[in-house]
Amino acid sequence: MAAEVMLMNEIEATAAQMGIDMNIDFSSIQLPPGENCGIISDDDDVYHDDQLEFDSGFGNVIVVDNLPVVPREKFEKLEGVIRKIYSQIGVIKEDGLWMPVDPETKKTLGYCFIEYNTPQEAELAKEKTHGYKLDRAHIFAVNMFDDFDKYMKVPDEWAPPEIKPYTPGENLQKWLADEKARDQFVIRAGTDTEVLWNDARQSKTEPVYKRTFWTESFVQWSPMGTYLATVHRQGAAVWGGANTFNRLMRYGHPQVKLIDFSPGEKFLVTYSSHEPSNPRDANRVVINIFDVRTGKVMRDFKGSADEFAVGGAGGVAGNSWPVFRWGGGKEDKYFAKLGKNMISVYETETFSLIDKKSLKVENVVDFSWSPTDPIIALFVPELGGGNQPARVSLVQMPGKEELRQKNLFSISDCKMYWQSNGDYLAVKADRYTKTKKSTYTGFELFRIKERDIPIEVLELDNKNDKIIAFAWEPKGHRFAVIHGDNPRPDVSFYSMRSTHNLGRVAKLTTLKGKQANALFWSPGGRFIVLAGLKGFNGQLEFFNVDELETMATAEHFMATDVEWDPTGRYVATSVTSVHEMENGFNIWSFNGKLLYRILKDHFFQFLWRPRPPSFLTPEKEEEIARNLKKYSKKYEAEDQDVSMLLSEQDREKRRMLKEEWEKWVSEWRRAQEEEKLERQKLRDGEASDEEEEYEAKEVEVEEVLDVSEEVLSFEE
Repeated sequence: MAAEVMLMNEIEATAAQMGIDMNIDFSSIQLPPGENCGIISDDDDVYHDDQLEFDSGFGNVIVVDNLPVVPREKFEKLEGVIRKIYSQIGVIKEDGLWMPVDPETKKTLGYCFIEYNTPQEAELAKEKTHGYKLDRAHIFAVNMFDDFDKYMKVPDEWAPPEIKPYTPGENLQKWLADEKARDQFVIRAGTDTEVLWNDARQSKTEPVYKRTFWTESFVQWSPMGTYLATVHRQGAAVWGGANTFNRLMRYGHPQVKLIDFSPGEKFLVTYSSHEPSNPRDANRVVINIFDVRTGKVMRDFKGSADEFAVGGAGGVAGNSWPVFRWGGGKEDKYFAKLGKNMISVYETETFSLIDKKSLKVENVVDFSWSPTDPIIALFVPELGGGNQPARVSLVQMPGKEELRQKNLFSISDCKMYWQSNGDYLAVKADRYTKTKKSTYTGFELFRIKERDIPIEVLELDNKNDKIIAFAWEPKGHRFAVIHGDNPRPDVSFYSMRSTHNLGRVAKLTTLKGKQANALFWSPGGRFIVLAGLKGFNGQLEFFNVDELETMATAEHFMATDVEWDPTGRYVATSVTSVHEMENGFNIWSFNGKLLYRILKDHFFQFLWRPRPPSFLTPEKEEEIARNLKKYSKKYEAEDQDVSMLLSEQDREKRRMLKEEWEKWVSEWRRAQEEEKLERQKLRDGEASDEEEEYEAKEVEVEEVLDVSEEVLSFEE
């Protein structure tokens, strides 16, 4: 150890003599152009054409124009005013404020340069002070230093843009026309990302595309399955194609952490959070909204993390995600953000606030959009010790008209659940008992599409039961609730249409003592998986809600995730790398038959590729359901062909095994024949190999092993 210290001291002394700084920031080291140390990075591939602004080295410098022109004696006072304004936004570097002076008049030139520690602080300073009114005659004009270089490259004379010949794009929906009507999914394991066909008939997968280091954190399908998004240090990219996955567009956003598509796939939201130079300040958040097809930034939002941390249930470093929630269905007309005492609703035609102002709602803590209509459901908690009750309101956009309001008393918490068609809204309300020492739960059920939006109150048979999970049947009128105490809670099913009254909620059945803590409805309704994840070690029950009967029970030990394919035919259960063992996934039929299992070390993600909505009308779907036998003949014939093919493959496999066995027997006989003379010699000339022709005899053989002499003395 002492020798190592002495050697290090010698190195440091030599470096000091040569003027070399040994305090190296390894994160600042850049490899020479074209050098990758043998590791291919998607960042280089995705962004090698772009000369992004932050690469120029002056991204942390701003230019402040329209300052007062002052003589030298007022120079110090003006500098102090500017420093006071701009040091409130971020840390100005030492000697980081420079005001040029006219050498002839000895007066300032009316502008200055300010250098911050980080580009994020510089961007915030530009955003906060551009247009700042110092006095009546001086209004600041603030620009990034890098912008000047960009504008200087603009040619003096206008030239018409080059018109490129039209080239038809690829059919990005070609995968939907698969002859076998299969679905795709993407998996991430280790450094590999793969897209695969689910070939359930053959009980196996079929590869589509595989790439190493395709993403640096995660991948995400767009809501209708057109694009696969990847995340990189310098931004995000989307991929797709007719037969493979080509890069279609990239979106520059340094240090992006999260992404979110709009429901209609028109826009992509990216999010990053940056640490401030002053530890006492909040993180700096940057959110960009891109046009997916063109890559253009339609709107950006920048500010402290505190500005984006109101409401929400998940995210990074305490921030909610998604920050912006989309409304208006697949048309992507509106998006909204929760703020303090307001909901800011934007429209995507101009990306500005509706009516140029936010929706003012005192003490609002949560909101959610209808999945199909421009209706916001918002929740305001109880205030003033109960003097002002909690309330749930439905507000129509863009007119901001309140459609319905329901006051709720003695509320401790509230969660809202929309049915996928926007027909119903369930509000789970946790209420205090009279003593305020405990709570119980009930549901307020809104019938959105009916006249005057009637509301029903539903309480469980045992209203003190804890609600573990709630889920609507997709496109249907039923819902399921897991309630009670672990380890064996109950599962109840309800319908918004009772047998005798279509306008009344009715309980269908209660399943007692189930090892379940999560509900997963089939996308087509009717079937549901009752899953016991985490502490329940992967218990699975496949249940038919139409017949109210269990189809199968199974177990995928340590399962962490359950996901139906978009058609409702198959279910995937997976064990991700949160567990060290049994990583991989299982594919099941809708009725609980295990079709195949694949193990993958360091397994991170399994995502089915979503399908776009069907173009069939409800009437056409009903007609197909009525005449299903007629349509199914074709597919039954195909299934029979597949079954015969599988049988033929099994027969071929058995034939090959038989041939292999016969070949081994033939080789054995040949070797026996070659060794016959040797065996005959060992049997003293006896020729036969048949054991029954010989008589076994026992022969005793005496053999002297050792001889020793010993002298014995005799005494008289």
